[in-house]
Amino acid sequence: MSTAVETITRPIAESIPSSVTVRAAANPAENNEQGKTEEPYRYARLLPVFPRDEHYPPLTPFDHIDPGSRALSHPNPRSFLDNASSIVQLTPHLGEEVRGVSLAALDSDGRDQLALEVARRGLVVFRDQRDFVDRDPEAYLEFGRHFGRLHIHPTSGHPEGYPELHLVYRDANATYNFEREDRITSTTWHSDVSYEQQPPGLTTFFLLSQPDTGGDTAFTSQVAALKRLSPQFVAFLRTLKAVHSGVEQANYSRAGYRGGVVRRDPVENIHPVVRRHPVTGEEAIYVNRQFTRRIVGLKREESDAILELLYNHIDRSVDIQARVKWEPYTVVIWDNRITAHSAIVDFISGGQRRHGVRLAPQAERPIPALDGLDLSA
Repeated sequence: MSTAVETITRPIAESIPSSVTVRAAANPAENNEQGKTEEPYRYARLLPVFPRDEHYPPLTPFDHIDPGSRALSHPNPRSFLDNASSIVQLTPHLGEEVRGVSLAALDSDGRDQLALEVARRGLVVFRDQRDFVDRDPEAYLEFGRHFGRLHIHPTSGHPEGYPELHLVYRDANATYNFEREDRITSTTWHSDVSYEQQPPGLTTFFLLSQPDTGGDTAFTSQVAALKRLSPQFVAFLRTLKAVHSGVEQANYSRAGYRGGVVRRDPVENIHPVVRRHPVTGEEAIYVNRQFTRRIVGLKREESDAILELLYNHIDRSVDIQARVKWEPYTVVIWDNRITAHSAIVDFISGGQRRHGVRLAPQAERPIPALDGLDLSA
């Protein structure tokens, strides 16, 4: 194993100071010729920190009104795309790519329409968004808050003073992501922090620095995945609820990985196995390998068999997946309620930086597809 990988995987808990900050080394892709002065990293102010004294109380419930619902009454709910120079459907089931629309210029009405478009397509990729990416963190927060209460991640790094900005980060010397080096694949399908009582809905993510090749993000449609199953089996799944847990993720950080901090005690919550979208009414599978632990009320073998069937279905259904290849100034927005995704960690041998920012506004507590399903234990 190379020295770089050994550095990446070594626990750091015993050596973490009161606040950990990632060193603002230059991206190897941006290095000048040997012997010349390196340019400062352009986004050094957005490098992750892990303050050891940062603690938050449990999240409290709140009423969420999806902004996409307001766009339903608009005479043309896609008018925010009228000036687009290009709109390309990524796949029949999931995703579209848009050029010529500035996210930074959208007014409140345009943001409502954006929420509806993402709910309908699951995933929208906006290219050429330099005016959005190069804004200050306060502008990021203002954009994200339009779609819900911003989630503060319990274990990830964030820029100094901005805990609502979840960061992903890996370079030649360190990783601050939730990763498993003891697996034969880096693919880990998940819906972000599904263990929360009110997990995120419309989620925004962009990279500040990316490798020359690799580091893509894969997405899959949990709506299309459900439609592939037999009606009898879907009817049974609608009667089920499952436990989603943040305990393993917290323990991973407590073991010294990812920055080694836990800002909020981990929680477990019960969600329907099949949820209904509050705006479109579409139903979607709502389980994922990373956070779903068991189906309530079933014996362990029964629960494991059903979950493994669903996980394998999600993993292997390439015909309902889309893959986003990152370009500079790309902003990706997805509906976390009806999709799952995975980073593709195929770039580590090159030693280049991958540095991203995520805004994760919380949405409603997952709505069961089966009316009246009791979500208590």
